[in-house]
Amino acid sequence: MDLIIIIIYTLALLLIFFYSLAQLNLYFNYLKAKKSKQDCETFNLNNPHEVPYVTIQLPLYNEKYVVERLLNNIATIEYPKDRLEIQVLDDSTDESVLQTKDQIEELRANGLDIIHITRVNRKGFKAGALKEGLKIAKGEFIAIFDADFLPKPNWLLKTIPYFKDEQIGVVQTRWGHINRNYSMLTKVQAFALDFHFILEQVGRNFGNHFINFNGTAGVWRKSCILDAGDWQGDTLTEDLDLSYRAQLKDWKFKYLEDVETPAELPVVISAARSQQFRWNKGAAENFQKLYWRLFTDKTVSAKTKFHSFFHLLNSSMFLLVLLVAILSVPVLFIKNNNPDFSWYFNVIAFFGLSTLIFFISYWLTYKKIHGGGFKNFISFIAMFFTFFSVAMGFSVHNSVAVIEGHLGKKSEFVRTPKFNINSIKDSWKGNKYLSQNVSGNTIIELVLMLYFGYAIYSAFTTGDFGLIIFHLMLFAGFGFVGLKSLFAKG
Repeated sequence: MDLIIIIIYTLALLLIFFYSLAQLNLYFNYLKAKKSKQDCETFNLNNPHEVPYVTIQLPLYNEKYVVERLLNNIATIEYPKDRLEIQVLDDSTDESVLQTKDQIEELRANGLDIIHITRVNRKGFKAGALKEGLKIAKGEFIAIFDADFLPKPNWLLKTIPYFKDEQIGVVQTRWGHINRNYSMLTKVQAFALDFHFILEQVGRNFGNHFINFNGTAGVWRKSCILDAGDWQGDTLTEDLDLSYRAQLKDWKFKYLEDVETPAELPVVISAARSQQFRWNKGAAENFQKLYWRLFTDKTVSAKTKFHSFFHLLNSSMFLLVLLVAILSVPVLFIKNNNPDFSWYFNVIAFFGLSTLIFFISYWLTYKKIHGGGFKNFISFIAMFFTFFSVAMGFSVHNSVAVIEGHLGKKSEFVRTPKFNINSIKDSWKGNKYLSQNVSGNTIIELVLMLYFGYAIYSAFTTGDFGLIIFHLMLFAGFGFVGLKSLFAKG
């Protein structure tokens, strides 16, 4: 049994190490991208003959708290009014439908070309709504914003010009966070998203590897959507699905790190849970749907296949982390009860390089947002360990999502509740869309908190403190996620 545990533990560490090497390669790609000047031909929007028609799609589902803010913001978009239409794709089933209808009528009376599209069912969920709107869209280009996003007035003027290159199918912008400092939960989410939107997206795009449209804050060429097979609702991440299908058809993606699109982060752990579940399950579903097609495509380079493997299996790392965490306790006792294995533990210490790689990579993105200097570096260290503790605390919940995705278990598209919260003075209490149920995963998380509390105690009884920092992070992470889920209403 000891040997089986060690073999499984080692294989999990090895896969995490390979994943870290992929991240290290993206790190170097990012540095090269910053030194490179990539000039490209762009539309001259000052020339009326070069201004393409654009459709903005706003998919909604029960967005009572943010729809007014969204529509007021979209009305400020700077673009020739005779070349712009706005589709409000409203699948709502509550009173927000009437609220939205009234506001749309006011905006239309003020000269905005805006239409309200409703459906009798949510077939295909968000993908179905986008597909329905696309059938009648006037635009050559389709900009998409979720309900909590607030693009700046010049957003289209900064993105549309890149479509002068007829091979570009998508222009994606970086997400910003209007409530980054609301709580520890929002700080952790911002920390993770900044890493994706800075290092990963830039690194993959510069290396000519597949990247993803992030579901919002981007623009599609309409002909690219149709050529790639249109929106499909058979996975929970229709954005990742269409992105890969488009790139398999040789469409190029343009990522704009310097164009920030502000949005609201979930402020309640149940909302963060629903978002995490959808993203992680959807990624696993897309791996099952797309990877064999990608792997067998002879036009795709081996390096891009390597990066795509870890991109589509990104969420599956939670399974490996959970496995390593749980096995680390018996490994602690094996190490102390079997001197014959001492050489092995000296060897696996090598995998500590994974942590170092993540540390260096996350510092790059943290510095990009917050600036360098000793004070910010100390703040980064605290946030790095906090983030990984909370991420490990989510590993049970996310692992369930990943397993369901790989096994093909279908589930409804559960939207992330929005709050219209910008500062700590604003309260989320009373939000009608919040779930009041305590998940069974919460009980497992609390049991694991106690399990790793025992692991910390065992470090003192065995005199072996090699894993104590890891176990402290696991104890804190499962405690944070489990207790917040248990006691926070919503």
